[in-house]
Amino acid sequence: MEMNDAVTQLSALGNASRLAIFRLLVQAGPDGLSAGLIAERLQLAPATLSFHLANLSRASLLRSRQESRYIHYAVDFMAVDALVAYLVEDCCQGADCLPATAAAREKICIDRAVSTDPAKCAIRSK
Repeated sequence: MEMNDAVTQLSALGNASRLAIFRLLVQAGPDGLSAGLIAERLQLAPATLSFHLANLSRASLLRSRQESRYIHYAVDFMAVDALVAYLVEDCCQGADCLPATAAAREKICIDRAVSTDPAKCAIRSK
């Protein structure tokens, strides 16, 4: 990933409404949500939502698909993985820091009551 791509993506997330949309779509998973459902859940006017969805799409953070007369939006998880990888590629001065990041992720998972079982919250190696 190039620095300019990361800047574009981070800038797109640097707005409260766009960040709320992104987080909602992360929760929705790979199937995403229709634009109407996003607008309803976040109480955004259609024109406002359209503006923010276009911005996130231009930054390659979202993908869309037409389903009947509805447009569904979903997070492009591969793009997000690439952004996170770019942000932490030099983490810990090249030392293996996965255990530290995995432990932090497990704590967040348990704190949010996703699961009380650390095994269900653990990061699985690829």
